[in-house]
Amino acid sequence: MGTEQQAQRTRPRRRFLSLVTASFLTLGAAVAFLTPPPVAHADPIEQCTATTGAIVAVDFGPFGGKVRRGCDTTPTTGYELLHTAGFTTTGTVHDGPAFVCRIGNGSFDSGTQYPTPDKEPCTVTPQATAYWSYWIASPGQRNWTYSPLGAMARNPKPGDVDAWVYGATSIGGTSGKPAFSPDDVRAGGVVTPDPAVPTAPPTVPAGAVDVPAALRWITGKLTDGERVVDDGATAPNHFLTTEAVFALTAADRKSPAAKKAADFLATPAQTDAYAYPAGKGGIPDATAAARLALVAEATGKDPRAFGGHDLLGDLLTYVCPRDIGDGDPVDGCLTKGDFRTTGQSDAQAMAVIALLGGGVTPPAAAVHRLVGLQCEDGGFSGVLIRSGGWCDSDPIATGLITLALQRAGGYGAIVQQARGSLKKSQLPTGAWPSAPYETTGSPAATAWAAQALRALGDDAFADAGLSWLSKRQFLPAGGFGFDENDTDSRMFATAPAAVAGAKSDLVLLTTEPADPTPTTPPTTTPPAGDGPDLGKGTAYLADRSRLVQGRYYESGAGTGFADYGLTIDGAYALAATGRDNTTLRNIVDFLDKGGKDGTGRTVNDWTLIGTTYAGGGSLGKAALLAEAVGRDPRHFGGQDLIGALAKGICPAKSETPQQCAAKGNYTYATSVFSQSLGVIAQVRAGEGAAAAEPVAFLKGLQSPSGAWPSLIGEPSQDEVDSTAMAAMALDLLPDAGSQTAVDKAIAWLAAQQKDDGGFPGASGNSVNSAALAVQGMSLDAAKYTDRIAKARKFLRSQQNGDGGFRIAKEGQAGSDVRASAQAVGGATGISFGLLTRDLNGTTPEPVPSTSGRPSGGNGSPVIVTPGESGGAGSAGGSASGAGSTSGSGGGGLASTGTQVGALAVASLLLVLGGWAVTRAAGRRRERTGSGA
Repeated sequence: MGTEQQAQRTRPRRRFLSLVTASFLTLGAAVAFLTPPPVAHADPIEQCTATTGAIVAVDFGPFGGKVRRGCDTTPTTGYELLHTAGFTTTGTVHDGPAFVCRIGNGSFDSGTQYPTPDKEPCTVTPQATAYWSYWIASPGQRNWTYSPLGAMARNPKPGDVDAWVYGATSIGGTSGKPAFSPDDVRAGGVVTPDPAVPTAPPTVPAGAVDVPAALRWITGKLTDGERVVDDGATAPNHFLTTEAVFALTAADRKSPAAKKAADFLATPAQTDAYAYPAGKGGIPDATAAARLALVAEATGKDPRAFGGHDLLGDLLTYVCPRDIGDGDPVDGCLTKGDFRTTGQSDAQAMAVIALLGGGVTPPAAAVHRLVGLQCEDGGFSGVLIRSGGWCDSDPIATGLITLALQRAGGYGAIVQQARGSLKKSQLPTGAWPSAPYETTGSPAATAWAAQALRALGDDAFADAGLSWLSKRQFLPAGGFGFDENDTDSRMFATAPAAVAGAKSDLVLLTTEPADPTPTTPPTTTPPAGDGPDLGKGTAYLADRSRLVQGRYYESGAGTGFADYGLTIDGAYALAATGRDNTTLRNIVDFLDKGGKDGTGRTVNDWTLIGTTYAGGGSLGKAALLAEAVGRDPRHFGGQDLIGALAKGICPAKSETPQQCAAKGNYTYATSVFSQSLGVIAQVRAGEGAAAAEPVAFLKGLQSPSGAWPSLIGEPSQDEVDSTAMAAMALDLLPDAGSQTAVDKAIAWLAAQQKDDGGFPGASGNSVNSAALAVQGMSLDAAKYTDRIAKARKFLRSQQNGDGGFRIAKEGQAGSDVRASAQAVGGATGISFGLLTRDLNGTTPEPVPSTSGRPSGGNGSPVIVTPGESGGAGSAGGSASGAGSTSGSGGGGLASTGTQVGALAVASLLLVLGGWAVTRAAGRRRERTGSGA
């Protein structure tokens, strides 16, 4: 699964074997998804070094073979690495190619893929005791980490090593690791870890930039209030005018002065003079075009219609297609991926940020070009050097490129090296020098370094920089000089210092603070305390770059294979906030009215209703959505989901544990998360009596501590996600026994809270687990008010500038769709058992037709900044470009978020998709028993 939380974020998908196709009648249509891609020819193993390419190793030991290695010098995803390194794979009928069910290699047994069909049909998710688990190791890392992302979502970096191992893996990825070490399979030998970076900033007195004074100085430098004109000149300095706009909007996104300057720059004559000096038909100045696009984004203008030009379109048009010397020369090009005419790395970074801010995915070569500028010390060159060229770190370029790569997502290891470089280069005064060999501080370098470190969460180091800046500000005038010895104020230094002083950064100030107006006011008020920005979170989830046609998330970007579990997770979140009911209705109508994904599948092909593989978790998940929005779960998607749940209650344990672990278990509900979803759906449908056996079975899984384990029918540890979900299910029942069980569960949840407000999950200090814990503790909000507030504050700290959330605190900083869905819904505190959203007043839109082909890149990888780096594992390989293959619900996984931790969980939870958006919002349960 490694792709499941990519697909479930590798979602340690709790093995929900509901991967099967809707019925064997549709198996023929599904064959296309199971067909392995053609065998690729691997690059010579010696070409993959500590700085070039990635290696993947597959252990065929369980099948009588040896460990086989392969190399790809330019991998884009872990899935591609596996194939280009010479391996073949087969997915499951239910999840498609994203969940790697079989692997083969031409050098072993004539290329036979294992496990063979007689051992594993690969119809639904394999058992947690027998599947291909996905492990990763970065340069310098000597131990394997269970991948928090699915193979399709993970982007291997130079020097990375991947491993696939068949067998059983624990939920936390603490067992089942490869028998060989990363060093054993590296081609270039062991990579020496980077020198330790400071753990604390320089000891300096507190200090802050006088931002109002700086802005007064900047405004005073604007001739006619609209442009910067150099002393003795008459023509405007467009470059410095853009700098002024950035500073003014950092402090106030609605700044009248910034708007006036932007209006000036947007006049055709000025745009042409600055960005199109070659005239109509000529190559634009990429640096100027990027800066003007950022100005547009910062002030609410359209970068595609600025000064009579489509700035973003022109940036894309003029990206160098090849290196100089490769074929005919291309004017203005040195290296593939350069924005033509751009000679400086800061401009390259700004162009990438501008495209991302405008909702455009930058060409991979353009982003990778930035990676190639990293020097040995982790910093970045200020010049667009060619690979292998002399590299001297530049603090300004390092700050800007770090912001760009952080915004792009998927470059966690590179960003961490840059982060370490910035910390190591900070002077004892708190300042940063303009160059590594300088011993005095530079206001501009300090400002950019502080912006980047604050964006990465290193506030203490950034504040030390502000302390130094406060001593270099010319007051009362407000400006800054070029360096410590400069006595004149300069726009070049003052503008970035003002941005840093406002505790903002170039990415943040150019990211639209979208906060959709709700069609109907939210019916609930979020718990008290500083929580995440639900408006931005909602906008992130509804963004059509992720939500294909505004209807579904894909299992893998461009595959057209819908991740229906993740799609329902997103709908839960939208229902919880009530801030975009139009999009919510589009999703619900798509599911309810037979909408098909790019491969022709409907939601019924995911629940497998009507087949022997119908899963209680997926049936319950779909039914719960219908109930939450006022639809009839007995006639949703043309099916009786409640009837199917009742039919799927196991009368006894089956020979195959996956099907029925015991009496009362729902068929193929292999996680507590799945079982809980089924119970909630039945009880909300008024079928409490019919759900008696499933309820009794769920209660019987509770441990004396009050917690629930992740998996059913397989050994697993107690976890936050499953405990919160089970508590939400039992809270719907009025009997004293159920309420006592809920009390114990909530108390156990509260005891798991970390000092920073987070909660442990399969992926580390998990966003999914924290969100579910908020929902669980909100069942008794009066007693746990402080803990809820602390958890919501933690969630806020994990929200990125694009509105999305990272998977875990220790993981990569990019946003992940699954984690974001869980965080947005969970932060409201609304229990899945009480989740309700009235869609009256919304206008139905036609369900889009499909050609039966993949959507071709409508969705971005869930993890535009892939998920966590955390230490749990990832299952098989389901993917999730904008979502995850099946969403299941449990633990790391379960939470819908699936954390990487458990393979099994990953798959299982994936399917269930479980994250519950239930918050017993502020509702006080009548406590029976213990007081408080």
